[in-house]
Amino acid sequence: MPKISVLVAVYNATDYLAKCLDSLLGQTLHDLEIICIDDASTDGSLAMLHDYASRDRRIVVIHQDTNTGQGHARNHGLQSATGELIAFLDSDDWMAPDCLEQAAAVFDNNPATDCVLLQVKNYRADDDSYSDYPMPPFEVMSGREAFEKSIDWSLHGWYLARRELYERFPYDETCHSYSDDNTTRLHYFHSRQVRLCQGIYYYRNNASSVTHKPSVHRFDYMRANESMKRQLAQLGVDERIMRQYETIRLLVLVDSYMVYYCHGSQLSAADRAYVLGEMRRIWGTLERQRLDPRISRKFGYRPMPAWWLFRLQEWIYFSLRALLGKNT
Repeated sequence: MPKISVLVAVYNATDYLAKCLDSLLGQTLHDLEIICIDDASTDGSLAMLHDYASRDRRIVVIHQDTNTGQGHARNHGLQSATGELIAFLDSDDWMAPDCLEQAAAVFDNNPATDCVLLQVKNYRADDDSYSDYPMPPFEVMSGREAFEKSIDWSLHGWYLARRELYERFPYDETCHSYSDDNTTRLHYFHSRQVRLCQGIYYYRNNASSVTHKPSVHRFDYMRANESMKRQLAQLGVDERIMRQYETIRLLVLVDSYMVYYCHGSQLSAADRAYVLGEMRRIWGTLERQRLDPRISRKFGYRPMPAWWLFRLQEWIYFSLRALLGKNT
């Protein structure tokens, strides 16, 4: 049984895949398996994966005939994972050479620790610059503390976890994109301890990724939030957390409307109709009494008593922001 299983979901990643895989094969911790799930790529990604696998037996290649999204792809890979610890690496990102060794050492030295976060550096290709994820440093916190900080991503979601957590809580597949974030929060919630190590994860701000480009999947975030809300209720979290998360749902709805305002013309007529219908549905599920009035009373963020009024507000709000060059 290897020490660590690394899940790499791959979709049309030929421009970045070599750097990703080279960073894993170059790890100072050699006791690992690398499970690459090709999510029905249409470029040369699958061939590249097979080429790497032919040169290093630690690489396992799984191919999916249809594109299912990151959550399902990772769950597919989990079925083959045998490691004591589970890590993931996006196919356009990479790790410092000692990243996994640093994380494994924290687990070994702290038997009550169930999740270990990595140091995250954001990489911008347009100016070849790096910046740290804006998270206050810490050594250890309880799972509940980590969970609460992950609600608004004050605590990020790049980490390793013991395989038992993944067995209990595999990836949320509610949506093609974003719902895998919900699993991170569940892992934190059910951890005894969460710690931070010095291993570095390099996150590439990739304009062509699903989370950045104007695609219908860019709007999955609203439905992923809806799934998370249901799970929060099932966990029985206190009203303070439910209020905080309901306000986040409003913020995501407004942000989604900005994406629609700026990029809706790039979607097909059918996709535009779907997105508008989805925004209207999510708007109808907002619990007004739980919204933070410091947010919900601001122009642009008022839930409004009727959908047409909400749409009118958003159109005016983002038209004004466009004049000021702030719709980014």
